[in-house]
Amino acid sequence: MRRAVALLVVLLAALAPAAARAQAPVAPSAPATTAPAPVAGTLTLKVERVGGPRATTLTGSRVRVRGTTTPFVAGQTAVVRFYERGRKRAARRLELRPGPAGTGVFMLSYTPRLPGPLSIQAAHAATPQLGDLAARAKTIDVLPRRVVPRSGRASIRALQRRLRRLGYVTGRPGVFDGRTSRAVLAFRKVTGMARTTRASVGVMRALARGKGAFKVRRPEHGRHIEADLSRQVIALIDRGRVQRIYPTSSGAPSTPTVIGSFRVYRKTPGTNALGMVHSAYFIRGYATHGYRSVPVYPASHGCLRLPIPDARSVFDWIDIGTPVDVYR
Repeated sequence: MRRAVALLVVLLAALAPAAARAQAPVAPSAPATTAPAPVAGTLTLKVERVGGPRATTLTGSRVRVRGTTTPFVAGQTAVVRFYERGRKRAARRLELRPGPAGTGVFMLSYTPRLPGPLSIQAAHAATPQLGDLAARAKTIDVLPRRVVPRSGRASIRALQRRLRRLGYVTGRPGVFDGRTSRAVLAFRKVTGMARTTRASVGVMRALARGKGAFKVRRPEHGRHIEADLSRQVIALIDRGRVQRIYPTSSGAPSTPTVIGSFRVYRKTPGTNALGMVHSAYFIRGYATHGYRSVPVYPASHGCLRLPIPDARSVFDWIDIGTPVDVYR
Protein backbone atom coordinates (compact mmCIF):
# COMPACT_ATOMS: atom_id res chain seq x y z
CA MET A 1 0.00 0.00 0.00
CA ARG A 2 2.70 2.43 0.97
CA ARG A 3 4.53 1.54 -2.26
CA ALA A 4 1.43 2.29 -4.35
CA VAL A 5 0.95 5.66 -2.65
CA ALA A 6 4.59 6.53 -3.31
CA LEU A 7 4.29 5.66 -7.00
CA LEU A 8 1.17 7.82 -7.29
CA VAL A 9 2.97 10.79 -5.74
CA VAL A 10 5.88 10.41 -8.15
CA LEU A 11 3.51 10.20 -11.16
CA LEU A 12 1.58 13.30 -10.11
CA ALA A 13 4.82 15.22 -9.66
CA ALA A 14 5.90 14.30 -13.21
CA LEU A 15 2.59 15.35 -14.78
CA ALA A 16 2.29 18.68 -12.96
CA PRO A 17 4.61 20.80 -15.26
CA ALA A 18 2.89 19.48 -18.44
CA ALA A 19 -0.52 20.31 -17.03
CA ALA A 20 0.68 23.74 -16.03
CA ARG A 21 1.96 24.37 -19.49
CA ALA A 22 -1.33 23.18 -21.01
CA GLN A 23 -3.29 25.56 -18.76
CA ALA A 24 -1.02 28.61 -19.32
CA PRO A 25 -2.43 31.26 -21.71
CA VAL A 26 -0.90 31.21 -25.24
CA ALA A 27 0.61 34.53 -26.35
CA PRO A 28 -0.75 35.67 -29.77
CA SER A 29 1.75 35.40 -32.69
CA ALA A 30 2.85 38.58 -34.51
CA PRO A 31 1.09 39.10 -37.91
CA ALA A 32 3.21 38.32 -41.04
CA THR A 33 4.38 41.47 -42.88
CA THR A 34 3.52 41.75 -46.67
CA ALA A 35 5.64 43.85 -49.06
CA PRO A 36 3.63 46.53 -50.91
CA ALA A 37 2.77 45.75 -54.52
CA PRO A 38 4.71 47.58 -57.26
CA VAL A 39 3.14 50.83 -58.45
CA ALA A 40 1.28 50.54 -61.76
CA GLY A 41 1.97 53.18 -64.39
CA THR A 42 2.34 54.09 -68.04
CA LEU A 43 5.22 54.81 -70.39
CA THR A 44 4.95 56.94 -73.53
CA LEU A 45 7.42 57.91 -76.26
CA LYS A 46 7.65 61.10 -78.28
CA VAL A 47 9.96 61.54 -81.26
CA GLU A 48 11.28 65.02 -82.04
CA ARG A 49 13.32 66.55 -84.88
CA VAL A 50 11.33 64.73 -87.56
CA GLY A 51 9.23 66.28 -90.31
CA GLY A 52 6.17 65.69 -92.46
CA PRO A 53 2.92 63.90 -91.68
CA ARG A 54 4.68 60.52 -91.90
CA ALA A 55 7.44 61.27 -89.35
CA THR A 56 10.45 61.33 -91.64
CA THR A 57 14.12 62.18 -91.30
CA LEU A 58 17.31 61.78 -93.30
CA THR A 59 20.24 59.46 -92.73
CA GLY A 60 22.86 61.21 -90.63
CA SER A 61 20.30 63.51 -88.96
CA ARG A 62 19.81 63.20 -85.21
CA VAL A 63 16.45 62.05 -83.92
CA ARG A 64 15.56 63.08 -80.39
CA VAL A 65 13.51 60.68 -78.27
CA ARG A 66 11.66 61.74 -75.12
CA GLY A 67 10.10 59.21 -72.74
CA THR A 68 7.60 59.92 -69.97
CA THR A 69 6.43 57.65 -67.14
CA THR A 70 3.43 58.23 -64.95
CA PRO A 71 4.12 58.32 -62.04
CA PHE A 72 7.76 59.05 -61.28
CA VAL A 73 9.41 56.48 -58.99
CA ALA A 74 12.97 57.22 -57.89
CA GLY A 75 15.75 54.82 -58.76
CA GLN A 76 14.05 53.34 -61.85
CA THR A 77 15.41 52.90 -65.37
CA ALA A 78 14.08 52.32 -68.88
CA VAL A 79 15.69 50.58 -71.84
CA VAL A 80 15.33 52.13 -75.31
CA ARG A 81 16.01 49.97 -78.37
CA PHE A 82 16.53 51.10 -81.97
CA TYR A 83 15.83 48.87 -84.97
CA GLU A 84 16.87 49.82 -88.52
CA ARG A 85 15.28 47.75 -91.29
CA GLY A 86 14.12 45.29 -88.65
CA ARG A 87 17.56 44.69 -87.09
CA LYS A 88 18.49 45.93 -83.64
CA ARG A 89 21.22 48.55 -83.92
CA ALA A 90 21.41 49.97 -80.39
CA ALA A 91 20.03 49.62 -76.86
CA ARG A 92 20.46 52.18 -74.10
CA ARG A 93 19.50 52.12 -70.42
CA LEU A 94 18.47 55.46 -68.95
CA GLU A 95 17.62 56.54 -65.42
CA LEU A 96 14.28 58.25 -64.90
CA ARG A 97 14.48 61.86 -63.77
CA PRO A 98 11.74 63.85 -62.06
CA GLY A 99 9.51 65.61 -64.58
CA PRO A 100 6.54 67.96 -64.39
CA ALA A 101 3.33 67.03 -62.58
CA GLY A 102 4.80 63.96 -60.89
CA THR A 103 6.06 62.27 -64.04
CA GLY A 104 9.38 60.63 -64.77
CA VAL A 105 11.28 61.57 -67.90
CA PHE A 106 14.27 60.50 -69.96
CA MET A 107 15.71 61.87 -73.20
CA LEU A 108 18.31 60.72 -75.70
CA SER A 109 19.32 61.17 -79.35
CA TYR A 110 19.98 58.66 -82.11
CA THR A 111 21.42 59.07 -85.60
CA PRO A 112 20.12 56.55 -88.17
CA ARG A 113 22.61 55.35 -90.77
CA LEU A 114 20.44 53.35 -93.18
CA PRO A 115 17.45 54.42 -95.30
CA GLY A 116 14.26 52.58 -94.47
CA PRO A 117 12.05 52.17 -91.39
CA LEU A 118 13.49 53.07 -88.00
CA SER A 119 11.55 51.52 -85.09
CA ILE A 120 12.03 52.83 -81.54
CA GLN A 121 10.89 50.79 -78.54
CA ALA A 122 11.08 51.50 -74.80
CA ALA A 123 10.27 49.40 -71.74
CA HIS A 124 10.76 49.23 -67.98
CA ALA A 125 11.16 45.78 -66.41
CA ALA A 126 9.17 45.32 -63.20
CA THR A 127 10.86 46.07 -59.88
CA PRO A 128 9.47 45.92 -56.33
CA GLN A 129 8.72 49.64 -56.66
CA LEU A 130 7.33 49.94 -60.21
CA GLY A 131 5.54 47.43 -62.42
CA ASP A 132 6.20 46.43 -66.03
CA LEU A 133 5.90 49.35 -68.48
CA ALA A 134 6.07 49.24 -72.28
CA ALA A 135 5.58 52.17 -74.63
CA ARG A 136 3.91 51.93 -78.01
CA ALA A 137 6.69 51.71 -80.59
CA LYS A 138 7.40 54.70 -82.81
CA THR A 139 8.33 54.20 -86.47
CA ILE A 140 10.15 56.79 -88.57
CA ASP A 141 10.71 56.67 -92.32
CA VAL A 142 14.40 57.40 -92.91
CA LEU A 143 15.26 58.79 -96.33
CA PRO A 144 18.75 58.83 -97.85
CA ARG A 145 20.55 62.12 -97.44
CA ARG A 146 20.93 62.49 -101.21
CA VAL A 147 20.40 60.19 -104.17
CA VAL A 148 22.55 59.94 -107.30
CA PRO A 149 22.45 57.46 -110.19
CA ARG A 150 25.08 55.26 -108.52
CA SER A 151 23.24 55.15 -105.18
CA GLY A 152 22.08 51.78 -103.91
CA ARG A 153 18.73 50.39 -105.01
CA ALA A 154 17.24 50.89 -101.52
CA SER A 155 18.07 54.59 -101.59
CA ILE A 156 16.67 55.07 -105.09
CA ARG A 157 13.49 53.18 -104.18
CA ALA A 158 13.04 55.41 -101.14
CA LEU A 159 13.24 58.49 -103.38
CA GLN A 160 10.87 56.99 -105.94
CA ARG A 161 8.37 55.92 -103.28
CA ARG A 162 8.08 59.44 -101.85
CA LEU A 163 7.78 61.02 -105.30
CA ARG A 164 5.06 58.57 -106.38
CA ARG A 165 3.00 59.32 -103.27
CA LEU A 166 2.80 62.92 -104.45
CA GLY A 167 1.89 61.99 -108.04
CA TYR A 168 5.27 62.29 -109.75
CA VAL A 169 5.94 59.67 -112.41
CA THR A 170 9.05 57.61 -111.63
CA GLY A 171 10.74 54.92 -113.67
CA ARG A 172 12.11 51.45 -113.10
CA PRO A 173 12.18 50.61 -109.37
CA GLY A 174 15.63 51.04 -107.87
CA VAL A 175 17.09 52.68 -111.00
CA PHE A 176 17.77 56.41 -111.33
CA ASP A 177 16.65 56.49 -114.96
CA GLY A 178 15.39 59.29 -117.18
CA ARG A 179 11.83 59.10 -115.93
CA THR A 180 12.93 59.32 -112.30
CA SER A 181 15.15 62.27 -113.23
CA ARG A 182 12.16 64.05 -114.77
CA ALA A 183 10.13 63.33 -111.64
CA VAL A 184 12.83 65.06 -109.57
CA LEU A 185 12.78 67.98 -112.02
CA ALA A 186 8.99 68.31 -111.73
CA PHE A 187 9.24 68.17 -107.92
CA ARG A 188 11.84 70.93 -107.97
CA LYS A 189 9.60 73.05 -110.19
CA VAL A 190 6.59 72.65 -107.89
CA THR A 191 8.64 73.50 -104.80
CA GLY A 192 10.36 76.47 -106.41
CA MET A 193 13.84 74.98 -106.31
CA ALA A 194 16.52 75.21 -108.98
CA ARG A 195 15.33 73.38 -112.10
CA THR A 196 17.76 70.46 -112.25
CA THR A 197 17.40 66.68 -111.96
CA ARG A 198 19.63 66.31 -108.88
CA ALA A 199 18.08 64.66 -105.83
CA SER A 200 20.19 66.77 -103.47
CA VAL A 201 20.02 67.16 -99.71
CA GLY A 202 17.57 70.02 -100.27
CA VAL A 203 15.27 67.79 -102.33
CA MET A 204 15.38 64.97 -99.78
CA ARG A 205 14.80 67.37 -96.89
CA ALA A 206 11.79 68.86 -98.70
CA LEU A 207 10.40 65.35 -99.26
CA ALA A 208 10.96 64.53 -95.59
CA ARG A 209 8.99 67.62 -94.59
CA GLY A 210 6.06 66.67 -96.82
CA LYS A 211 6.55 69.38 -99.42
CA GLY A 212 5.92 69.07 -103.15
CA ALA A 213 2.17 68.50 -103.32
CA PHE A 214 0.48 69.96 -106.40
CA LYS A 215 -2.38 72.24 -105.36
CA VAL A 216 -5.47 71.54 -107.47
CA ARG A 217 -7.21 74.75 -108.50
CA ARG A 218 -10.27 73.43 -110.34
CA PRO A 219 -11.46 70.29 -108.53
CA GLU A 220 -15.00 70.91 -109.80
CA HIS A 221 -13.80 69.99 -113.30
CA GLY A 222 -13.57 66.34 -112.33
CA ARG A 223 -11.23 64.42 -114.62
CA HIS A 224 -9.13 67.16 -116.16
CA ILE A 225 -5.68 68.60 -116.84
CA GLU A 226 -4.16 71.62 -115.12
CA ALA A 227 -1.17 73.43 -116.60
CA ASP A 228 0.66 75.73 -114.18
CA LEU A 229 2.73 77.98 -116.43
CA SER A 230 4.55 79.69 -113.55
CA ARG A 231 5.94 76.33 -112.43
CA GLN A 232 6.12 74.76 -115.90
CA VAL A 233 4.32 71.54 -114.95
CA ILE A 234 1.10 69.84 -115.94
CA ALA A 235 -0.98 67.61 -113.69
CA LEU A 236 -3.56 64.95 -114.58
CA ILE A 237 -6.36 65.17 -112.02
CA ASP A 238 -9.37 62.99 -111.31
CA ARG A 239 -12.09 63.98 -108.80
CA GLY A 240 -9.82 66.43 -107.05
CA ARG A 241 -6.90 64.02 -106.66
CA VAL A 242 -3.62 64.34 -108.53
CA GLN A 243 -2.91 61.27 -110.63
CA ARG A 244 0.33 62.29 -112.35
CA ILE A 245 2.63 65.31 -112.59
CA TYR A 246 4.96 65.98 -115.53
CA PRO A 247 7.45 68.74 -116.42
CA THR A 248 6.42 70.81 -119.41
CA SER A 249 7.65 73.69 -121.54
CA SER A 250 4.96 76.17 -122.51
CA GLY A 251 4.96 79.05 -124.98
CA ALA A 252 7.94 81.33 -125.21
CA PRO A 253 7.40 85.05 -124.39
CA SER A 254 6.98 85.81 -128.09
CA THR A 255 4.47 82.95 -128.60
CA PRO A 256 2.75 82.56 -125.21
CA THR A 257 0.35 79.77 -124.29
CA VAL A 258 -3.28 80.87 -124.03
CA ILE A 259 -4.71 81.21 -120.52
CA GLY A 260 -8.15 79.87 -119.65
CA SER A 261 -10.34 76.77 -119.47
CA PHE A 262 -10.74 74.65 -122.59
CA ARG A 263 -11.68 71.14 -123.73
CA VAL A 264 -9.79 68.68 -125.89
CA TYR A 265 -11.51 68.61 -129.29
CA ARG A 266 -9.09 66.53 -131.37
CA LYS A 267 -6.41 63.88 -130.89
CA THR A 268 -3.82 62.86 -133.47
CA PRO A 269 -1.54 59.91 -132.66
CA GLY A 270 1.99 59.53 -133.92
CA THR A 271 4.39 62.21 -135.12
CA ASN A 272 3.29 65.00 -137.44
CA ALA A 273 5.31 67.11 -139.86
CA LEU A 274 6.19 69.58 -137.10
CA GLY A 275 7.68 66.89 -134.90
CA MET A 276 4.71 66.95 -132.49
CA VAL A 277 4.21 63.49 -130.97
CA HIS A 278 0.76 62.23 -129.85
CA SER A 279 -1.01 65.59 -129.90
CA ALA A 280 -4.22 66.46 -128.03
CA TYR A 281 -5.61 69.84 -129.17
CA PHE A 282 -7.56 71.95 -126.68
CA ILE A 283 -7.98 75.24 -128.64
CA ARG A 284 -7.07 76.08 -132.23
CA GLY A 285 -3.51 74.78 -132.82
CA TYR A 286 -2.61 74.58 -129.12
CA ALA A 287 -2.04 71.06 -127.87
CA THR A 288 -0.30 68.87 -125.36
CA HIS A 289 2.29 66.81 -127.22
CA GLY A 290 5.66 65.18 -127.00
CA TYR A 291 8.65 66.97 -128.46
CA ARG A 292 12.36 66.28 -128.78
CA SER A 293 13.29 69.46 -126.87
CA VAL A 294 11.62 70.24 -123.53
CA PRO A 295 13.76 72.83 -121.73
CA VAL A 296 13.08 73.89 -118.16
CA TYR A 297 11.76 77.30 -119.30
CA PRO A 298 8.97 78.42 -121.70
CA ALA A 299 10.22 77.74 -125.23
CA SER A 300 7.38 76.39 -127.39
CA HIS A 301 5.24 78.09 -130.02
CA GLY A 302 2.34 78.02 -127.56
CA CYS A 303 1.78 74.30 -127.02
CA LEU A 304 2.45 72.37 -123.84
CA ARG A 305 5.50 70.29 -124.67
CA LEU A 306 6.15 66.97 -122.93
CA PRO A 307 9.17 64.67 -123.02
CA ILE A 308 8.56 62.13 -125.78
CA PRO A 309 8.75 59.10 -123.40
CA ASP A 310 5.81 60.59 -121.45
CA ALA A 311 3.71 61.70 -124.42
CA ARG A 312 1.90 58.42 -125.10
CA SER A 313 0.72 57.85 -121.52
CA VAL A 314 -0.67 61.42 -121.35
CA PHE A 315 -2.27 61.01 -124.78
CA ASP A 316 -3.97 57.78 -123.71
CA TRP A 317 -5.25 59.37 -120.47
CA ILE A 318 -6.93 62.23 -122.36
CA ASP A 319 -10.39 61.81 -123.92
CA ILE A 320 -12.19 64.04 -126.34
CA GLY A 321 -13.87 66.61 -124.13
CA THR A 322 -11.34 66.41 -121.28
CA PRO A 323 -11.10 69.87 -119.67
CA VAL A 324 -7.73 71.65 -119.81
CA ASP A 325 -7.16 74.52 -117.36
CA VAL A 326 -4.20 76.76 -118.11
CA TYR A 327 -3.10 79.39 -115.59
CA ARG A 328 -0.13 81.15 -114.10
